[in-house]
Parts: sequence; C-alpha cells; structure tokens
Amino acid sequence: MESKNCFHCGNECETDTITIEDKLFCCNGCKTVYEIFSENDLTCYYDFQNSPGAIPEEIQGKYDFLDNAQIVEKLLEFNDGSIQVVNLYIPHIHCSSCIWILENLHKLDQHITSSQVNFPKKTVRVTYNSALTGLKNIVLLLSSIGYEPYISLEDYEIGKKQVNRSLIYKLGVAGFAYGNVMFLSFPEYFEVSEFWLEQYKFVFRWLMFLFSLPVVFYAGADYFVSAYKGLTSKMLNIDVPIALGILVLFVRSTAEIMFDLGTGFFDSLTGLVFFLLLGKFFQQKTYNFLSFERDYKSYFPIAVTRLAKEGSEESVQIYDVEKGDRLLIRNQELIPVDGILIKGNAQIDYSFVTGEANPVEKKSGDKIFAGGKQLSGSIEMEVLNSVSQSYLTQLWSNDVFQKDKTSTFKTLNDQIGKNFTIAVLTIAFVSTFFWVVYSPDKALNVFTAVLIIACPCAIALAAPFTLGNMLRIFGKRKFYLKNATVIEQLATINSIIFDKTGTLTTNKENTITYEGTPLNTEQTIMLKGSLRSSNHPLSRMLYTSLKSEHNLTVDAYEEHVGKGIEASYQQTRVKIGSSSFVKNQSEVTNLDTSVHISFNDVYAGKFIFKNAYRKEVNKVFSSLEKNYELAVVSGDNQGEKSFLQKHLPQATTLLFNQRPEDKLRYVEQLQQQDKKVMMVGDGLNDAGALAQSNVGIAISENINVFSPACDAILDASKFNQLAKYIAVSKTAIKIIKYCFILSLCYNVVGLYFAVTGQLTPVVAAILMPLSSISIVVFTTIATNILGRKVN
Repeated sequence: MESKNCFHCGNECETDTITIEDKLFCCNGCKTVYEIFSENDLTCYYDFQNSPGAIPEEIQGKYDFLDNAQIVEKLLEFNDGSIQVVNLYIPHIHCSSCIWILENLHKLDQHITSSQVNFPKKTVRVTYNSALTGLKNIVLLLSSIGYEPYISLEDYEIGKKQVNRSLIYKLGVAGFAYGNVMFLSFPEYFEVSEFWLEQYKFVFRWLMFLFSLPVVFYAGADYFVSAYKGLTSKMLNIDVPIALGILVLFVRSTAEIMFDLGTGFFDSLTGLVFFLLLGKFFQQKTYNFLSFERDYKSYFPIAVTRLAKEGSEESVQIYDVEKGDRLLIRNQELIPVDGILIKGNAQIDYSFVTGEANPVEKKSGDKIFAGGKQLSGSIEMEVLNSVSQSYLTQLWSNDVFQKDKTSTFKTLNDQIGKNFTIAVLTIAFVSTFFWVVYSPDKALNVFTAVLIIACPCAIALAAPFTLGNMLRIFGKRKFYLKNATVIEQLATINSIIFDKTGTLTTNKENTITYEGTPLNTEQTIMLKGSLRSSNHPLSRMLYTSLKSEHNLTVDAYEEHVGKGIEASYQQTRVKIGSSSFVKNQSEVTNLDTSVHISFNDVYAGKFIFKNAYRKEVNKVFSSLEKNYELAVVSGDNQGEKSFLQKHLPQATTLLFNQRPEDKLRYVEQLQQQDKKVMMVGDGLNDAGALAQSNVGIAISENINVFSPACDAILDASKFNQLAKYIAVSKTAIKIIKYCFILSLCYNVVGLYFAVTGQLTPVVAAILMPLSSISIVVFTTIATNILGRKVN
C-alpha cells in the first residue's frame, strides 16, 4: 500500500492531502516550511533524516512545564502582556543555513514578530505576540525543525548560561593520546634494534592505532561534522581540507600497520588534532575575555536620578542602582532596569527591545521593563533587579538599530574564505600529482602538509581581535562604542559637527539670571515641577538652580522638540521655551541664550544663560583643524557667534537657530559631497543627526543620554581626548592591515615548503595554530601599547 505520510513531519495524512512535486503534506504549515526551504536552496535540511519536521516522540509532553505562567516569566527577557521576548540557547546552530532558517521563523509562524541569531553564543532571540501564541509553541516549533533549545531553569534562576566544556575535554583526550603515541614511537624514531623492542613492535603500533581512535572520532569529530554540513549546504569551508587531511592520515596509517608496510603517521595525526584544538582553545579564551571585559567591566558612562527617602534627588551611575531603589525617569529617558511604576503617567516606547514603535500605557503598580523609553513627562519607579550591563549591551547592539554600515574587513574575510578552500584543494591535488610521478614516497606527506599548513584563520582573526581589544580599551577610558564597526567608521572620518549646548558648554559652571515679573512661591514650584520631567540641558540647568523643597508632579506634560515645554497643574498652564514658542514672536535684539516662561498665556519673563564653555574646547578644535572639516550647529541664536569666531579656528563653520531637522539636513548635505561625517551632540535633541551621521557620539555629563540613535557615548570628562580616540582608531586599522600582510607571508612561505616536500604533517600542524596564536598575540600587544597613548 502506498505510503501517505507527510514529507515534512512524517505524520499520516488525512483524506485531504496537499501535493507539491510528488510530495505529500498533511497541512499548509508543513507545505509552507517546505516551500521556504525550496525557494532558498535549503532542501538539504531533509537529507539529515526522514521527516525531520516531526516533533520527536521524546519531545511530546517534554515541555508541558511551559504551560506554567510563573516558570515562563522566569525565562522571558520582556513581557508587557501582548509582546514577549525570549532568548533561547540552541546547541545545534552550526552554519549559515541554520542562521537563515532561525531568522525566518516568522514565515513558519505568523505570530512571531522577529528572531535574531547570535552565532558565536548559539542563541536566538525571539519576539512574539503572546496573545496568539506562547513560549511552549515556539519551543515545539524549533524542535520540529531540528533546533531543540536547551532550557535549564536552574541556570536562568542564577542568571548563568551553561558552560560548554566539550572543547576542554577534547583537548585533554587529544593531548593524552598525543603524549602516549610519541612515547610509543621513540623506538621507531631512534631505530632501536634490541630484540625485546623488535618483538613488541606490532603491539606498539596497534596501541598507537587505539590511541588515535578517540582522537579522530571524538576530539576531531567537529571538523568532520562542519565539513559535512558545509558540503551538504554546497559550501567549501575551511574545515574541509582539515577533515580531509585527518582522514587521509588515519586511513594511510591504518593501512600501513595492517599490511606491515610501516609504523604509520599516528604521531602526526594525534599531534595535528591536538595543536589545532590548542589553537582553538586559546582563541576561545581570548574571545571570552574580551567579551566579558566589554559586557561587564566597561560600564556605560551615564547616570540616573535616584530618589532618597526624604525626597531629595541624587545622580548615580547606573551600575550603582540596587533592588528597592526608587528612580526618577524623565521625558525621553531610557528605563535602565526592570521595576514597578509607582507614580506618574507612563507612555513607554519599547521599540528598543521589541522593534515595535507603538507606545504602551502603564498605570501605577504595573511592571515596566529595562530598555523602554518614557515619552510623556516624568515617572517614578521602584527597582526590581540590579542593572544588567550585558543586557543593555545586547540591546544597544540589536540588529534592529544597526545602520546600513558594512564592515570592510568582514567583506574581505568573506571573499577570502569563499575562494581560499578551493585554492588550497587545487594546490594540494596538483602538487600531490607531481610527487606521485617523481617521488611517490613524498606524495602523501605533501598532500597532507598542504591541506594543513594553509589557513585563512589568521586573516579572519586579525580584525575581530584587534577591534575587540580596542572596544575594551576605549570602554575603560570612558568612551563606549556600540560595536567594532564604529572603529572602522571612525578611521574614515573627515568632517566633524559639534552641537553647542551640552556639548561645547558645561552645565556645571553656567550662570543664570532672571529678567521679568518676580515669581511667587506657587509659580516657582509649578515651574520646577514642569522642568523636572525634561532632559534638555537648559531645562536641567534651570531645574537645578531653582530653590524649592517641593517636588510637584504635573497633571499634563508635552515637550515640543526644538521649541519648548507645555505643562499644566490643576487650573494653571505654563509654557517654557523659546521666545517664538512662548510669546509667538522672535527676539531680534537680544542675542543671549534665554528661556522664556508664561503662565496661562500671560508672559512672565525670561532666564538668561551665560554659557560656560569647556576649558578644553580650544585644545580639541586646534588638534582637529588640520585634518578635518569642522562645524558648530546650535539651536540657540547668534549671541555667542563673535565669541566662537574668536576662540575657534577660522575655517570652522558656525550655524545658529538650527532645529533638529535642520541639523539632520546639514549632515545629509555633507554626505552628498562624499564627506564621512561624525556628529557630536547631547544624544537627545540631536537624535536624528546622530543616526544619520557615519558616527554619532553622545556626550554624557550626569545625564541619561543612552539612546539607540548614537554609535558611541563619551564621558564629558574625556572630551579633551576626542582627537586621540580618532587617531588611535586609524592606527588600529593599520594594525589589522599589518596582520593581513603577515598572514599572507605565512601562507606563501608555508605553502612553498609544503609543496616542495620539506614540511612534515606534524610540523605543519604545529605551525598552523601557531600562526593564529601569533596574530592574536601581536594584535593584543600592539593594541595594548596603543591604548597607553590614550590617558
């Protein structure tokens, strides 16, 4: 009887079957999965096993515990009732096909909004509509397509991921076997002819064979698996020649001892795998060190406002926030940690977490999540957990917010990797054919040595290790970069734009005077309560200068970007901002920086700010003027134009009365002239220009300016180091280029000795990881020396 099982899941099809290309499907879901794989040349997925889309029998009922809402809550990163985000560890992620499938889960389940893979950590971050599907369904879907996640409640509760120690075990097995094989090979090496050694020669050889079995089939298994996956995906990865070399050595050695043709190459074989794994272990340890340093030790130089029990406010670094603290979150500020909303009207934009830009309303008592941005006035919250530095780093690096900026070195690595294996295999077969004709005894050694010695790993490692170490060094110097690509972009900059207020000026030394009708106590309290919600530098300066013990929470609050603030409390409405916003007329004669106020549309007066410029402004501009086109753009009037013309280089462009959209257009104009633009601003009103620029840097001075729009955050105390940071970035790119040259020389010289038969496989196995290790050591030392130049 003809089988009527579904081609995808293996379940028996009912009477209403769906047929495509002579394949039966039990439902539209299975048919859709097959079509997606077919359209993207991923039907090799079905080669791994029959009916791979089936939910294995052992999976049935395995995840019933995910029906428990309390357990699910522990696993979720984010949950606002309708949208949930979970980060799952998938051990079976191994190639580009896996990444594509896992990042297209929304095509398999329409209730999944997005899914993003972190390939080095083998995790997938899934955002889905919890009203229409659940975590259990997501896990079962992943299991059905061959990507069962690893879920350990104990690990999640203590906030740790399971450590994968398999590489350590494999390295130990390979090292143990290599040492014993070398010991057993000594009589053959030194041609010892004592009778008792000759008598046990065959025992020694078979012992070496036994020691090689766990090395080939356990310690070296990853190379075979990776090569197989690559070949089935029609890709020639670097593991193909390595796996071929291991296989040839093992088969040849086994044949030699079986037919008593010689002692074989078991020493070379075990040594090859041992040194390859040793190199991989060194790389992994260095990568983990850099990742830990970036995620946990280089804290964002930003602050939040903590409320004391008596009602006073203090600015603290985000990593000093603890469970039970009460925080004040102002308009447009990021919520740095999970907590409970205590007071205020919350309109929260969670696009930083979910990619969805629709604001979510929250009321007192509701849970609010780290990564949300408050959009409507100020709120007070109580902290549930301490700040997760790694979580904020992960959010900032989220692909949703990455600009369309490609890495030059990643592109170069991809091109090299694509063609390298083909070139190596060609050289190996041609040179082996030559030696088979002229000296057959050398042919195998040449073939294996060529396959092993040639390695693009050193080229591939140069950029990530150099840039990764620079990220760490910059972070320790209070210059925190979004990702490694920012360093590449910094090195290409030729035009720099500075915002004035909050960037060139400091709010610590400004003087403020008031002109107008004297304010009574109620008006002062109302004014300070309105300013309390704003994060604009002028608002913060004015808020700090007003003397009032009362913290008033306004009934309604609206901030008009580039214009001012409008707020109301009971029967009083206040407007704070520019003259045109408050009085509907512009001031022509007064060129001072000023903030105007009115109560119930009755003009009261203005606060005049005497800007205090950072002491290092002249030094910074002088160090940049030779190599960069400089500009200052400001939303203020031209009151300080003459001062800036006197103290800044003559070629500096000065633009005033610039609204946020004007700053954005100016950046675009420069880019249309093929300029590589860096924008330095306050991270709030300059968000559009920061996002448009090639590199956007937000200056932090005890203000919560953490925003996905910027590429970097620079602590205000390090503003004088800006020119050095750019220069160091350029040098870092030179270090990578030097590594490329060294790696190229290594491959050319190594291939020459291998092709000419002067290199044994075991020496090649030692040199290959040594080349990678030498590149990592060189880049680490060079970047550390470079980092010392930045104080």
